[in-house]
Amino acid sequence: MNVGMIMGIARSTIEVMLWVSVPILGIGLLVGLIISIFQAVTQIQEVTLTFVPKIVVTFLCLIFFGPWMLNKLIQFTVNIYTNFPQWLR
Repeated sequence: MNVGMIMGIARSTIEVMLWVSVPILGIGLLVGLIISIFQAVTQIQEVTLTFVPKIVVTFLCLIFFGPWMLNKLIQFTVNIYTNFPQWLR
């Protein structure tokens, strides 16, 4: 196993991590931005107004994107275990 292989595995790992996390983080960021604009316009500074909708949207995103995320992680894991004997040479 040489440095190029290790860097390739690390790159693949970071790539899968980003692909899996971007939908939830992106939608959470968008909802947080919309709530912040709403609070600035209405001057309502209620703490639960920021957390509850983001938690609900994050949960709904996990339900919606969960199968895709799990499939992506399973493909990555299978790829790692399948190619493991080649990397030991």
